[in-house]
Amino acid sequence: MTSARFKICGISDPADVPAALLAGASYLGFVFFPKSPRNLDLPSATAMAGSVPPGIMKVALVVDPSDEALDLLTGTVPLDMLQLHGAESPERVRDIKARTGLPVMKAVGVAGLEDLPRIDTYAEVADQLLIDAKPPRDAELPGGNGLAFDWRLITGRSWSKPWMLAGGLTPENVAEAVRVTGAPQVDVSSGVEARPGVKDADKIAAFGKAISGG
Repeated sequence: MTSARFKICGISDPADVPAALLAGASYLGFVFFPKSPRNLDLPSATAMAGSVPPGIMKVALVVDPSDEALDLLTGTVPLDMLQLHGAESPERVRDIKARTGLPVMKAVGVAGLEDLPRIDTYAEVADQLLIDAKPPRDAELPGGNGLAFDWRLITGRSWSKPWMLAGGLTPENVAEAVRVTGAPQVDVSSGVEARPGVKDADKIAAFGKAISGG
């Protein structure tokens, strides 16, 4: 039976919170990146994060954030983790952990075997890893593009830190993705949306059922 913890990323409406919780999500992701259709302002994010019960991880997705932006974000929104989805160096990851006092998940884009060593590099400094499909060169967004990579690239591999599979996951393919990769955790955003930036409660529920084997 398929069994993996999962994260619903790109929560953008208050109704998304109970939908994700009902489906069994262990993590809720809030996006702070102006180019994304899932981008949140701080008041909206604060209200939604405040409605999340204890034990569910509230994760802020940021892209190459400045120190000032981090200070404002972490000083305003109640968060449990930061997800770094830009070109942050290992040194920057370490600095952000020290500055904010929050655990950090680092996204690493994969397209081919040549990308895998970077996962090991970031495993030395991040608390968790998000193994995602590398975005196309002309992509506006570093993630949430609905693209998958060849899951066989990481079949049988493991890392020293907890990791999460992302990229093109849907209710229809997530069970197979977990089977092929052995992923202990998965992340979905566009795969449970009615349109970019708008979550679909039925798709969120279907994703949770697929994960649990229900």
